This record gives sequence, C-alpha cells and structure tokens, in this order.
Amino acid sequence: MAEPINPVVLGEVSAHYGVRGWVKVFSHTRPLENILDYPRWWLRVRGQWQEVEVAEGRMHGKGIVVRFGDVDSREQAEIYLKAEIAVNRDQLPEGDGFYWSDLIGLNVETIEGVSLGVVDHLFETGANDVVVVRGERERLLPWVRDDVIKDVSLEDGIIRVDWDPNF
Repeated sequence: MAEPINPVVLGEVSAHYGVRGWVKVFSHTRPLENILDYPRWWLRVRGQWQEVEVAEGRMHGKGIVVRFGDVDSREQAEIYLKAEIAVNRDQLPEGDGFYWSDLIGLNVETIEGVSLGVVDHLFETGANDVVVVRGERERLLPWVRDDVIKDVSLEDGIIRVDWDPNF
C-alpha cells in the first residue's frame, strides 16, 4: 500500500454535506481555499493513508466543501469523516519559514535554558496563534515573534522563548 512522503496535514474532513457524496472540510491553510490547490490528497482513514482525487471543491459560506472522485453518495463518503487531510511536503510552496506541522514535537525552553516541555499543537485566536506546550503541566504561549518566540531551530529541535517558567 502506498504511503505519503513526509506528509503535511492541511486539514480534516469534518462532516457530510448533502446526499451526493460531498463533505465539509476544515482547512488549516490560509486563505482557507488554498487547500483546493492540491488535486490529490492523502487521507488518514482508520490509521491508514489513502490517496484520493479531489473531483470538485469550492468555498461554501465560511468553509470548504469537496467531493472525491468515485464518491457520489452520502454512504460512500461516510468512510472519510474525521480523516486527516495531508499532501506530500514536496508539493508545498518553498519559503524561508516553516509549517505548523514542523513545530509539533519540538522542545520548548526559556532563553535561560529552562525546559517547558514539547509542542503538542497550535491553534488560532483572533489576536495571534497559540502554542500548546506539554511538560510537567500544560502551557499556552502566544506565537508572537521577537517578543515571546525568540528562536526556532528545526535542526536542533528547539524553540526558545522569553517566558516565565512559573507562569
């Protein structure tokens, strides 16, 4: 069975949309519709990766809806509900930054060298993104470059932050 090459998760299939096999998609891309730039997706279904063709997709209200090739009924789409959506890393645009998926699992330490734990996940708020760090306890750190986030070293697997370890 084929597997994605260094997959980067871009979203999740969130719910049915109608009776003709369409599904709602929760996209992590910005803008949201950028997820539709990829004609083939890898879906993690019941722990196994499966490549699918995006036959149709569009914005719908404030979200995205898609229909996969060879899926034309609600029952056929059922298997894909809650599946993670990924693409191969080499399909993504190159840049000098990094993707959220690059940060998951990195060690987080203060500029004084105190370990706070590892990045569990990130989420958006209206003001800024937030890094969820799990260590001896969970911490929510605002993703504010130069103020809180001082350095990110993917090579060393460390994010250095200006943060009071008692907070």
